[in-house]
Amino acid sequence: MIWIAVMAYEVLARKWRPQQFSDVVGQDHVTQTLVNAIEQERVAHAYMFVGSRGTGKTTTARILAKALNCEQGPTATPCDTCDACLEVMAGNSLDVIEIDGASNNNVEQIRDLRDNARYMPARGQYKIYIIDEVHMLSTAAFNALLKTLEEPPSHVKFIFATTDVHKVLPTILSRCQRFDLRRISVQDIVERLRSGCAEEGIEITEDALLAIARGAEGGLRDAESALDQIIAFRGKKITEEDVLSVFGLVSRQALEQLSGAILGGDVPAIMGLIRKLDDAGKDLQRIVIELLEHFRNLLVVSYGNEAAEALELPEAQREGLFAQAGDTDPGRILRVIDGLIETDGRMRFALSKRTLLETGLIRCARAAETVTLNELMAEVAALKKKGYSLAASAPLVVAEAGAEEQEEVMPTRTPAGVEQDAEVGLSKLCADWNALTDEVVKVDSLARRYLHDTVPLRLDERVLTVGYDPEFAAEKERFEEHRLKVALGRAVERVLRRMVSFEFEPLDEGARQSLPSDHQVAEEPSEVSKAALNQVEYEHPVVKEVVEIFNGSITDIRT
Repeated sequence: MIWIAVMAYEVLARKWRPQQFSDVVGQDHVTQTLVNAIEQERVAHAYMFVGSRGTGKTTTARILAKALNCEQGPTATPCDTCDACLEVMAGNSLDVIEIDGASNNNVEQIRDLRDNARYMPARGQYKIYIIDEVHMLSTAAFNALLKTLEEPPSHVKFIFATTDVHKVLPTILSRCQRFDLRRISVQDIVERLRSGCAEEGIEITEDALLAIARGAEGGLRDAESALDQIIAFRGKKITEEDVLSVFGLVSRQALEQLSGAILGGDVPAIMGLIRKLDDAGKDLQRIVIELLEHFRNLLVVSYGNEAAEALELPEAQREGLFAQAGDTDPGRILRVIDGLIETDGRMRFALSKRTLLETGLIRCARAAETVTLNELMAEVAALKKKGYSLAASAPLVVAEAGAEEQEEVMPTRTPAGVEQDAEVGLSKLCADWNALTDEVVKVDSLARRYLHDTVPLRLDERVLTVGYDPEFAAEKERFEEHRLKVALGRAVERVLRRMVSFEFEPLDEGARQSLPSDHQVAEEPSEVSKAALNQVEYEHPVVKEVVEIFNGSITDIRT
């Protein structure tokens, strides 16, 4: 009988696994510390490696175990040729015991570990326990390990790895040296894949490398596994289209078109692009996530070159972002991001994801077109500085049905009329000021002390000037708090039936002394003001309706 040995295929993630500290990608802050500890003979008895998947936790633990038990060591550069190194690399070393915390998490198994730790290593200098996913151990198992971990035998080292350090008992963490492994940058992943492809004779475009690195989300093992899958699909010539088709990713061009349609409020274009992406089999949830990343990058570059340096993007892609950001402003981008976050949350539990995606992006497009109140007030202030007159627009009166179609424009109010309205409004505010400030105190109880002695001084079309007790001049910033202004603005709006902004100024001594000691109020309005005030109340639609319902008449108006 003839036996034919067939070599099993080794995936790229295992084939390219680093064997030296210098080969570990993107974790220099960890590897350099471990190298120094070995060279200075300051190796701790327990280490905790923390990080997300594919960042090198288990790989670093194996290299450290190999460095400690190498026949040439302990050394920061294990030889990879001695029996001890080869056994660790093959995973069959008697002195380096790897334990899966997820499947060996009960207290009996940890007690066996604790009992076996007393015995000397078979070949190397140390008996090393590598416990992966250590956060999966039960509380009883952690407690069984505490004493051994605190005072282990001199020949024992513990190396823990976890993706969820918050589940590890603090008493365990306090006995370990903790290292946080970072998510690997896009550029580092691209460099590693490029060098690996060169070794394997694989032709791959730069855009394809970027697409794989972007989809890996900081995990090098994820990127290597993805590359392995694409090679099986396409062979040794790989383009960006191959990557996008295999993993359902969205091309940069499609993202730019879709984001441009959102910012431009082009609803037909949004619907057409979503239809094309859905027909191409793209993951609709992934579209939202990639749009969020795109608008995040757009927001960063909108603040200039210095902020854009933080983006790990090629120069061509960065220039495209700058061109798109030049046509909008950060406020609009932020409103779109808020809409995308809401859409992403709703789509996770939706049955019809396409409908939610369409309505969500249309909502984002409408949000991008809106103007905030602050932006509007800034534009009004700019126009005032240029000397433009901002007379209030009058309502249009449309002819009744059957009459000739015509529009009658009410005459613009004269300056005298504006002044009279302001005087009437100020009189109403003075009369109701006690109640208004009490409403604000309900929202902000701390405002009672310094809002108690305030009084409306002047009112024009846009601004209400409020005087306050000079005693609180040192606390003027309290009057500028956003919460107080919002509460006071809502109360004043109910009286004036329009919004105003506020200015606060201290009362002079004469004005202060003329006010009553309890809740200062302004002097009684003049007869002309009272007549104008009564006329306003007569014309109020609610008052008219009440009079009509009860078939009565108004004899007196009291404020």
